[in-house]
Amino acid sequence: MIVGNYSAIRPGTDLSKYARELLQMHDAIMGGSRSSMRPRDLVARSWARVLGLGLNPSGISTRDLLGIDEVERRRRESPLSDVIDELKQVVSSVAEASHFLMVVTDSDGVLLWREGSSSVRRRADTIGLMEGALWTESMVGTNAIGTALAEAAPVLLFSAEHFEQNQHPWYCTASPIHDPRTGDLLGVVDVSGPALTLHPAISALVETGVRLAESQLRRHHEDRLERLRRAAAPLIATLSGPMLLVDDNGWVAHNSGIAVRERIAAPRADRPLAVPGLGLCLPEPLADGWLIRPSGTAQSIKAELNLTHVPTLEVSAGGEPWRSTLTTRHAEILLLLHSSGPTGLNADQLSRSLYGDTAHVVTVRAEVSRLRRAFGALVETQPYRIASGVLMTVVLGPTGDVAGCAFVRSSKSPGVRALASLRM
Repeated sequence: MIVGNYSAIRPGTDLSKYARELLQMHDAIMGGSRSSMRPRDLVARSWARVLGLGLNPSGISTRDLLGIDEVERRRRESPLSDVIDELKQVVSSVAEASHFLMVVTDSDGVLLWREGSSSVRRRADTIGLMEGALWTESMVGTNAIGTALAEAAPVLLFSAEHFEQNQHPWYCTASPIHDPRTGDLLGVVDVSGPALTLHPAISALVETGVRLAESQLRRHHEDRLERLRRAAAPLIATLSGPMLLVDDNGWVAHNSGIAVRERIAAPRADRPLAVPGLGLCLPEPLADGWLIRPSGTAQSIKAELNLTHVPTLEVSAGGEPWRSTLTTRHAEILLLLHSSGPTGLNADQLSRSLYGDTAHVVTVRAEVSRLRRAFGALVETQPYRIASGVLMTVVLGPTGDVAGCAFVRSSKSPGVRALASLRM
């Protein structure tokens, strides 16, 4: 009867009967008894996580709502604000007749938008499925939104597959939305409704919404870069020498005299920017972006990863160096990429090195994306590696020995700890 995460119910299933069977299974397992029916692997993993957090299936967890000002701030800052109107149009024509609700969350699991049947909206209010609520597993137990975030995959839950009893009258089907440029998680689209109204087309509706959102995000991105190119064209025509034209996030709209990938570090007016092939640059702000030109003649970049105390990265290109502190995870990534040499590491290999398995590939991609936002082309992709124009050295501490480095010894990442047996 059970097929995968997203197709939880075969066509033709008697929903009433199946809901009763799930309820009996839920009550038995939560009560510590044996059950002839086993939960799907997805559900079992989620129930184990939630029980480990001490949540009570018979009660309703806290539904503290964020204030309207905070919700509005999150809406403004969410990239999904650019596509929410299109997402609403996907369901608006059929939502009232079909008795379901579409909600869209941010990457934290906070509900930012809600659209659908007025009767279902009223019912959703009773379980806290409303704007400003946090619907992670840790807050409301096993649910499609929180479990999709935890599993980094689409999820359909029916009736008593939900952890909380007050959610048993519902079905929920959710899928993460990712930035089509970087793979970063942006949020979740969820369609929910009364359990016995579940239709096989609901999953297809969610999939359509996700594909629409991601394609529209890419189109909006390309449109913004084209507007930047047109606005800067008169200025660029008067300039000579190598240069880049980038938006506020470092996406390249135009390049001249230098071959670069799609993105560099996000420019800031208060610090130089290291770009392999250009050296150290002083970003020049434009109306809708930045002009990036070399500040000197040196094109080679030196980077020093210092792990003696708080991890720092110092970058120089023949002039005054600039220094930035690093998170532990970003320092671990740079150390692993440095040790891997020019061959680098793919996402699976980096996931194993950081977490001991390949189940964290999505997290790895997000971490590297954040690292590249800060330091741009110092790190290249496909595979992940230190850029060929960067000479990186590592300062390990007083002994100068990786085995004696406190940062390496205290790391929880198996790949970092394994470096203690190597010479660097």
